[in-house]
Amino acid sequence: MKAVQQLISDIEDSNWKTPHDLIENRPDADCVYGGSFYFFNINVHRTLILIEFEENGEATIVWAGSHDDYELTFKNNRSVIKKWLRDNNWI
Repeated sequence: MKAVQQLISDIEDSNWKTPHDLIENRPDADCVYGGSFYFFNINVHRTLILIEFEENGEATIVWAGSHDDYELTFKNNRSVIKKWLRDNNWI
């Protein structure tokens, strides 16, 4: 739970202007679509959180789950992630 709180604090306290800024501060961030959607590895449990970052600086948690949930839902495939985002009206 501490790692999730740290991610929330990092997001709230950050002033990331570019994806490079985000990745420099959070090397566990993996951009999965369009420079706006990122997965984060959280702690040793491989919890993943898909977050959309908006131009106004707001962040929205779009999906969260274990690594097994991620593999089941997204099949480790960016095309499946894009389809899921589209099907759920995120893009």
